[in-house]
Amino acid sequence: MIIFSGGTGTPKLLNGLRKVIPEQDITVVVNTAEDLWVSGNLVTPDIDTVLYLFSDRIDLKKWWGIEGDTFRTHETMKSLGHRERMMLGDLDRATHIMRSDYLRDGHTLSEAIMMLSESMGIKAKILPMSDDPVSTTIVTPSGKRHFQDFWIGKRGEPEVLDVFQEGINRASISPAVLRALENDDKVLIGPSNPITSIGPIAGLPGMVDILRKKKVIAVSPIIGKEPVSGPAGKLMHARGIDVSSAGVASYYGEFLDTFIIDEQDTADAAVFENMACKVVSADTMMKSVDISVDLSKLILREFNQICLS
Repeated sequence: MIIFSGGTGTPKLLNGLRKVIPEQDITVVVNTAEDLWVSGNLVTPDIDTVLYLFSDRIDLKKWWGIEGDTFRTHETMKSLGHRERMMLGDLDRATHIMRSDYLRDGHTLSEAIMMLSESMGIKAKILPMSDDPVSTTIVTPSGKRHFQDFWIGKRGEPEVLDVFQEGINRASISPAVLRALENDDKVLIGPSNPITSIGPIAGLPGMVDILRKKKVIAVSPIIGKEPVSGPAGKLMHARGIDVSSAGVASYYGEFLDTFIIDEQDTADAAVFENMACKVVSADTMMKSVDISVDLSKLILREFNQICLS
């Protein structure tokens, strides 16, 4: 199975899925449009969250970073007058240094992540969406900002006028992702931000055409009129997309077969009746790993039904 993932929401689902199917049968295509260079090294936040999950090192209280990490390097640099764009943990920083050294040695990002995965003993395939640079830019009244500068630097507070991915039209789907898509017909779109996490993956040239030929299930990251977490609502509004599960389903509409919404989300029932995709209700909040397992089992049953139809 191929899963499209960002750094929030989807990793919780992956934590259940890895307990239902063998990890070596899981391929995760991860957003790279939020990557940026910090203190001389490339930080790939969404990829790192997935790496730390599958290597059993993730901080499950925050759902990012490494459990028990310290920030002495960051704090020392700050005391000396250097302000980093992101607060990086000491153990986390080792990952960034290794990845950046692989890149400086001439390896692609996909190769660098493969080597990191091997070093961490990860059995699942973790694939960057592209080896080419793509950057999510947030347009605010005071100007353009990288997504991380908006979300971390400004805590997501500025008004958002527009969102776009710089470099997306020049980027290519990575060869490793293309091979994975050639060999698997099932694509699961996790409950990550549709604009800045899933949108860049689907926005790569040629990806929508590929997805139209696949069996695609997506899990909504919205309940009612609010995202489960993160700035998805504000970003969807800036794109002119209704902040609702129905809005997400319409955004994925070109390639969506089945859409899973939260069992509490009944506001769009009438709207969904007119959609081509099948709509299924479940507990998508995933407040425990058992709930994530139950949701994963439901998804597998839905894929089986699509395959039989």
